[in-house]
Amino acid sequence: MENPLSYYKKQLEIYQAEVQKLYKKMTLLSTYRLLVFLITGFGIYMTYQQWQIATFIGVSGIIVFIVLLSKYTDIKRQRNLNKALVEINEEEIKIASGDFYSRAEGLQFQDPNHFYSVDIDLFGRGSFFQFINRTTINEGTQKLADALKANNIDDIVQRQEAIKELSTKPKWRQHYTATSSFVEVETSAKSIIKWLKDYQLFLPKVMSWLPIVFMVNSIALIVLTFLKIISASIIGYFLFAGLGVTGRYLKKINVLASNTDKVKETFRQYALLLDLIEEEVFSSELLKQKQQQIQSNNMKASAVFKAFSKSLDALDHRNNIISAIFGNGLLLSDIKHSYHIEQWISQHADKVSDWFEVVSFFDAYNSLGNFTYNHPEFVFPEIEEKGAVINAIDLGHPLLNKVKRVDSDLVLEKEQFFIVTGANMAGKSTFLRTISLHIVMANVGLPICAKTSKYSPVKLITSMRTSDSLADDSSYFFSELTRLKYIMDAIQREPYFIVLDEILKGTNSTDKAIGSRKFVEKLVASNATGIIATHDLSLCEIEQELDDVKNYYFDAEIINDELHFDYTLKSGICQNMNASFLLKKMEIV
Repeated sequence: MENPLSYYKKQLEIYQAEVQKLYKKMTLLSTYRLLVFLITGFGIYMTYQQWQIATFIGVSGIIVFIVLLSKYTDIKRQRNLNKALVEINEEEIKIASGDFYSRAEGLQFQDPNHFYSVDIDLFGRGSFFQFINRTTINEGTQKLADALKANNIDDIVQRQEAIKELSTKPKWRQHYTATSSFVEVETSAKSIIKWLKDYQLFLPKVMSWLPIVFMVNSIALIVLTFLKIISASIIGYFLFAGLGVTGRYLKKINVLASNTDKVKETFRQYALLLDLIEEEVFSSELLKQKQQQIQSNNMKASAVFKAFSKSLDALDHRNNIISAIFGNGLLLSDIKHSYHIEQWISQHADKVSDWFEVVSFFDAYNSLGNFTYNHPEFVFPEIEEKGAVINAIDLGHPLLNKVKRVDSDLVLEKEQFFIVTGANMAGKSTFLRTISLHIVMANVGLPICAKTSKYSPVKLITSMRTSDSLADDSSYFFSELTRLKYIMDAIQREPYFIVLDEILKGTNSTDKAIGSRKFVEKLVASNATGIIATHDLSLCEIEQELDDVKNYYFDAEIINDELHFDYTLKSGICQNMNASFLLKKMEIV
């Protein structure tokens, strides 16, 4: 497999070259348009006394100009796509160097009442979310955050297969992300869906054929006038008649146009995204299900969206004064386009939410596939219904530098509880977050930072970062008790893996020791599985009384008056503490 960093550098060169090539084409087309404009103007000036010839030159010039403009627009769109691809690869190279702290932190997804979202650096600066998030659509970002917070232990293998497959499609993922980056955020998908479902039709069925009648009559009148069979004034009368018909519905058409103007770019880009999904070949069950979800009566969702997008664009042309007068007077163009839009809404409004959901799903899962591709050394845990909850070799934290990271072997059986002691800064809290992330990542379907991993799925619940609340008039200690009560209530309903870091910090040391011991004993009596980090060595005595409790520690050594950590998990109880040494070393005491 090609090294991810090498791939990004190679793709960056390709897309940068393509951007330059397309820019040259745009410049050439701009020159051609200017020449056509000048030649057309000169031709009309030279033949203005023969209006038939001047008209022919003018119409021909306009057609050529429009064709050139259309090609220019297409190439500009291609160039913008390639520029987006350049940015994507530049960003991946930047992140690979460890620089990802300027990206969205996802703080809005933190929830102090959630099972674990605040405790394990899932969101915030330097968080797992900030590191893996590549979403570009708000709904996709929400879906990614929901996946990380889902605590879902069902269908893990199905999610693994989907993520594995997406990880093998870096080019497709990048094109999808580049395309989705152009989705307008002026109106949210939720607002669009609500507008479509609540929309009330106002045009009668007669409008399905009346614009056609007007068009045929208008063409006939123009031809007859051109042949000098009838007076041009008759076209004027017919024009006013058409404007009168349009005027009857003008107010409601204006409201419709105002709403569609906010969503037309969204639908154009969604059509492109749906097309990318439809045209790709997937083999995993979950991805194939999502493909089937966007089928509509044997018609592709992308085609349905493109048709709607064209109708929205057509209605937008009413902003041109010439089109507004002659188009509405002779062709009833506003009515025709509004009728097509209304019929589309009537037929497809109830399916739009499903189509939008699929687009958001791929936006979120592309981030998961991208993370997997970027870490080929990570392994997908083997899912086992029986056996240890976690049986991992060289388990490490996925965000730590792999050169400096110290990995640990871990076997933690069901209904087993670990007590971890250790000196300050020796690695206890990092170890707790490593285990927590293993569980979260495995449940999402992601590969794990380990050499091997066998995993029996379990939901996670933590108490590591409790804070007081002035708004709720609750002290730190009361907040901590509330959290512990929340954990105890949760494990009565179903099994959880419990992660605790230095509980009952808000009381005196004696009371803390007694309370912590009783709480751990109750957890063990409830057949709970988990781990607790503590500085209270008396808590380690429980191992002598309960077979399901095991002691582990992280050590620190003072060598040549310097503090050294090996960050290695060892069996037993820590004997070396370092608070006094650090106070003295930093000349605090």
